[in-house]
Amino acid sequence: MEHETCCPKRSPLAAWRRVEDAARDVFRRFGYQEIRTPIFEATELFVRGVGEGTDIVDKEMYTFEDKGGRSLTLRPEGTAGVVRACIEHNLLATSPIRKFYYTGPMYRYERPQAGRYREFWQTGIEAFGVAGPLMDAEVLVCAYEFLSALDINGLIVQLNSIGDSERPDYIRVLKAYVQPELERYCPKCQHRYETNPLRLLDCKVPSCRELVQGAPKTVEHLTSESMEHLVRVRRLLDRAKVPYILNPFIVRGLDYYTHTVFEVTAEGLGSQDAILAGGRYDRLMEVVGGKPSPGVGFAAGIDRLVMAIQAQEPAATGSFGIDVYIARIGDAPPEPAYDLAIALRRAGIAVEMDYEGRSLRAQMKSANALGVSHTLLLGEDEIARESVTVRQMDTGAQETLPLTDVVAYLAGRANRPPLG
Repeated sequence: MEHETCCPKRSPLAAWRRVEDAARDVFRRFGYQEIRTPIFEATELFVRGVGEGTDIVDKEMYTFEDKGGRSLTLRPEGTAGVVRACIEHNLLATSPIRKFYYTGPMYRYERPQAGRYREFWQTGIEAFGVAGPLMDAEVLVCAYEFLSALDINGLIVQLNSIGDSERPDYIRVLKAYVQPELERYCPKCQHRYETNPLRLLDCKVPSCRELVQGAPKTVEHLTSESMEHLVRVRRLLDRAKVPYILNPFIVRGLDYYTHTVFEVTAEGLGSQDAILAGGRYDRLMEVVGGKPSPGVGFAAGIDRLVMAIQAQEPAATGSFGIDVYIARIGDAPPEPAYDLAIALRRAGIAVEMDYEGRSLRAQMKSANALGVSHTLLLGEDEIARESVTVRQMDTGAQETLPLTDVVAYLAGRANRPPLG
């Protein structure tokens, strides 16, 4: 197993929950409904949707044959499955405009490294039914609001347009530029020259990046309609005060993209710094077998988002999400602590307690490790007086309260966001 999501000491589950909670909250505010698709689909879906000649289809899919002789593939990305579900279940029949979000694991056979796993998690959105730039801009604003809710530093929104009907002409111009020095490009790029030429522009190999710097840019070959689409997207982003830069080397690696494409990068992640990417795909619904319907969306890598949060909040990501610890002092019986824990949990407060009668020092060590905001001290004296001593962990201040008042007292103080 390449990375864990079950052990708090090895994986920052609090940060992971924070990402998922932010996604649900922001996507809901933008009008997106949750959709869940199968982990594996018919291989043909990805061959047609993602595109033959792409790195994903050629080299990275986990494909197998079931007992019925059908070729199945673990999903390498989320969009094609959402499109298939819309077609199969006629989800666009009730409304010409539908918006969905998803969260789940994806699978690609790649060389594992930091921020790049063979099983990786994504959350993303897909909007169908609007061909104009207004939806492109809304999707980008949604992406920016989602990432801003995570307080990730050094966000850079990178925007480009790869056009539509004019793309074959541009590809001919690009290949003519590359061909004289093709042997100097890396083996992958030499393969892409024939199968997916746009990917020549975003190769990460330094020598290839240098060779392609002077290549013709997609924006220099856009039709007037495509350029107007890009101009309007930029104006709408400016109105929403979403900062961005134009990057002519953003092209995306999947065949289904048209017009607007974008990536968002973050500081502190090394070469795997892209944490969110997407764009418009106006013909994918038809390619997969449905009625034509324009679409636009993005996917964000949860693993990389967690890495970005870790990079800037290493202490906070160790939080277990527990609000209160109940410590027993001396020979105090466990039942009063048990009753208090149940009452607090029923009030929505996350509680942990001592179960074994350990020393107070050992219990306080546990409370500190959990990152709780308050520790409740219950000894024989407190039990006799039907009271509890409340210690604020950040200041060390203590006060004694009647047991009957503790739940109300902590309800407004102990509850915290998932990350603490």
